Amino acid sequence: MIIDSIDVAEIALTTIGYYRLKGYSFHLIDPSTKKYIKGTNLSDVLRLYYFDSELSGLLFRYSSQIEVALKSRLVNAFQITQDTLVLNNPSVFKDKKTFWKNQSTIASEISRSNDIFIEHNFHNHDGAIPIWAAVEVMSFGTISKTIKNMKTGNNSAFSELIKNYKFKSGDGHDINPSKDMFTSWVQSVSIMRNICAHNSRIYNRSISTRPQLIYSDIISPPPRYSGLYQIILSMKYLRPTENSWTIFITDFKRLLNNYSDVCDIRRLNFPSDWKIHF
Repeated sequence: MIIDSIDVAEIALTTIGYYRLKGYSFHLIDPSTKKYIKGTNLSDVLRLYYFDSELSGLLFRYSSQIEVALKSRLVNAFQITQDTLVLNNPSVFKDKKTFWKNQSTIASEISRSNDIFIEHNFHNHDGAIPIWAAVEVMSFGTISKTIKNMKTGNNSAFSELIKNYKFKSGDGHDINPSKDMFTSWVQSVSIMRNICAHNSRIYNRSISTRPQLIYSDIISPPPRYSGLYQIILSMKYLRPTENSWTIFITDFKRLLNNYSDVCDIRRLNFPSDWKIHF
């Protein structure tokens, strides 16, 4: 590997670390010789790291917007039950065993919270936490599991929720996503948010989630593994507003352009025609 500056290398190794940095150079190693391809420069590896850090920040911010909107819409959807403590009611959930597992997690998240609105209900309402307060302290992962266990059908809370996430069919008709499709979107965005929250690498890696894509976004042949392409499409489907999506994807394209000298879009599992899907 070419190292132009020992000082830069020392700072990188002491502030980023060898193990983390090496993840951005796996594709630059010749598998037959186990050595770096001729011409590999540390400065390029560092630029990939900086690109990945900025990408992580961008994805984290937008997934947070998606989470906040989803929580609000979930609370509004549950109003159909006219039960402020609906999260404690197993009759509105499909699998009772899963319900109690989720209840345990929700109870733990509530008990850990120091938010004033939780304390208010502890002190003034005998610890009964209404849905609009409980949802605020639930993690994205818990929200995902709760939605996955909701009952479906006409006049269900789930049917109310997905009205916010219609998409256009090939002939221009509005279609509600199926429960499996919708929950796969939520789960994939939740996974990406956790990846970003833990500062894990995004570039040149497979991600163990397979969201169901709208027919017009399915690429053929399918990719060898799932990656950022499928997750960003899930973000598009779950976008809080059209304007928020426009801002996000504009920033994403600008980021790619700023690092076009080192970033290979294929390493993010993107097809060549990705722009027409976004």
